Amino acid sequence: MTRPTARVLALLEILQAGGTRTAAELADRLGVDERTVRRYVDHLLDLDVPVRAERGRYGGYHIASGYRMPPLMLTDEEALAVLLGLVAGQRAGLAATSAPSAEAAAAKVRRVLPEALRRRLDALLATADFTAPARAAAPPETVVLLTLAEAARDRRPVAIEYTDGDGRRSERVVHPYGIVAHSGRWYVSGEDSMRRDVRTFRLDRIERATALPGSFEVPEGFDPVEHLLSGLAEAPYRHDVSLRVQGTLAQVRSRLPAALATVREIRIESPTIPAATTADDWVRVRMRAERLDWIPALLASLGRPFVIEHPAALRDEVRDFARRLTAYADVIGGDDSTQS
Repeated sequence: MTRPTARVLALLEILQAGGTRTAAELADRLGVDERTVRRYVDHLLDLDVPVRAERGRYGGYHIASGYRMPPLMLTDEEALAVLLGLVAGQRAGLAATSAPSAEAAAAKVRRVLPEALRRRLDALLATADFTAPARAAAPPETVVLLTLAEAARDRRPVAIEYTDGDGRRSERVVHPYGIVAHSGRWYVSGEDSMRRDVRTFRLDRIERATALPGSFEVPEGFDPVEHLLSGLAEAPYRHDVSLRVQGTLAQVRSRLPAALATVREIRIESPTIPAATTADDWVRVRMRAERLDWIPALLASLGRPFVIEHPAALRDEVRDFARRLTAYADVIGGDDSTQS
């Protein structure tokens, strides 16, 4: 049975104030019965907090003299959440700090944990693995991230110094609508004073951010995540790919990364589409790509009929992919010595 963490910590706070507290007094302060107080005391003992029980008419509970509480007190579940958040965020490229900062924070958390719990969590971190980010992490300056986060919450404009992908530096004022962490990078979306439209900026390219007086309103229904992913999917590339795929919006979108493709509902009524693909539900998929050779495998993974609208070169790539698969499937037998 899970103990209410808030009340256990409240009990600890009362005992830290000094003196001996009777079970009846503690039960009244915590709003529970005396039996529950004893369970809470057992929980503190499990966490290596030296709570002493005095029997008799004037007995009660107190913390052993000379004991100094560490500045952090966590349950097993809370400690697991904190450490996994630090480690997984760093290894997956989502941490907004440098690697040494994350490692130092994790070390501080571990130092104040009970020995038994620390050993168990160390075992988990030694054996767990985390998928790598799609690209090397690009953490922003901490002060930049926190300044923009506060400004987005308080609806305050921010003056930034920004360097774009071509190395051009500029100063501008941004109304930060929201901040998004995606694939190892942090972004802020908002109205740009230079263009008077909504843009998305990479935080690792912002050298300085200063909150300004004033306020602004976020457009109704604006979604920073959708804006970012749509912008990434529609960024200029060598090939503009358009497809029609049979299936519902949810079915197709669940198989395609949002940063890779945009999916829109359409209704197809055309005699040029094979009879086997004349279902009512169709969607249009748009992608931008520097190369086409990886797209046939993606289309095959959908497991749904599709029609290539453009480019024509993609049809040749799909045919070549199908021939290679057929050739692989026709290979019979093999060298048993290569089998494990």
